[in-house]
Amino acid sequence: MRILLAVVLALAALTAPASAAPVLSSKTHIFYYPWYGSPAVHGSYRHWPQGGHQPPQDIGADLYPSLGPYDSGDFGGAVDQHMAWIQRAGVGTLVYSWWGRGSYEDSLAPGVLAAAAKYGLKVAWHLEPYGGRTAQSTVDDIAYINSRYGPSPAFYRDVAHGNRPAFYVFDSLSIADWSPIGPLRSENIVLAQTTDLSRVTHFGGIYTYDVLATMNPVGWKGIADYARANGLVWAPSVGPGYVDDRAVPGNTTPTLARDDGRTYDTQWTNVLNPANGGTPDWVSITSFNEWHEGSTLEPATSTPPADHHYQTYEGAYGHTGTNAETAYLDRTAHWLTHF
Repeated sequence: MRILLAVVLALAALTAPASAAPVLSSKTHIFYYPWYGSPAVHGSYRHWPQGGHQPPQDIGADLYPSLGPYDSGDFGGAVDQHMAWIQRAGVGTLVYSWWGRGSYEDSLAPGVLAAAAKYGLKVAWHLEPYGGRTAQSTVDDIAYINSRYGPSPAFYRDVAHGNRPAFYVFDSLSIADWSPIGPLRSENIVLAQTTDLSRVTHFGGIYTYDVLATMNPVGWKGIADYARANGLVWAPSVGPGYVDDRAVPGNTTPTLARDDGRTYDTQWTNVLNPANGGTPDWVSITSFNEWHEGSTLEPATSTPPADHHYQTYEGAYGHTGTNAETAYLDRTAHWLTHF
């Protein structure tokens, strides 16, 4: 009998299905910044010196990444780890900060797409306000991105909205006339960054990005209702906090304290609240790794370099030490069970 039981157990082990892939939310999008450089990969530090700082110990951020001042082109190291962390959070789509054809970020996009594909993630696009951007150049940018990156298995398309790719347009209010993008709507979802409904003509969606505004989402029910009535995607943004004091010395932008995670919970509650429009089409998260603005979910070290007055995630959701470093990733996974 023992021999028979052993054989049965061995056969069961051989025929057991592989571990199921993590369930990822395709409706949850997280803003991802590929603009960092280091001497080992890029040849010099890029972005980390913002605000007049001198890496590696002194960086332009109020939190210090657990990976240190990494390089966005380190695909087998930092970028691979990023994708694993995003997967752990249950977020299915990263929104890639893109600064124009031929830019530094454009050159790194193929490597990030490959890394994302490895973890079952998808990549949408955050069209940033590079010098000389116009409505027509945005039309051309979208055509370029679709042509160059569309064949990637990681290229995001929303099945629920006609299998169309997504393009978030940051600082969309800086351009008055967006009529050239109107014809794109049938095959692309182009989102305006605004809560001013008079400025969304020709767009296919609306997002907010600003985590400060999410603490007091005045008028959001009207935006959500308008989006549903007009076939627009509504993708309000949530985030854990905001602080840019080291990156932008003298800036008067208010700081939004994390409050041990209560700020992030409040923002998720606000975007899902029926009084604010109820469940949106997508939730956009600000951000995975915008270190300059302190809105990161990416793990921040619990033991940053001394004498630079860095903050940490200590106390987030009751966690301390190294356990606090991944607290916001795991809390995101928690909130996705409600979305």
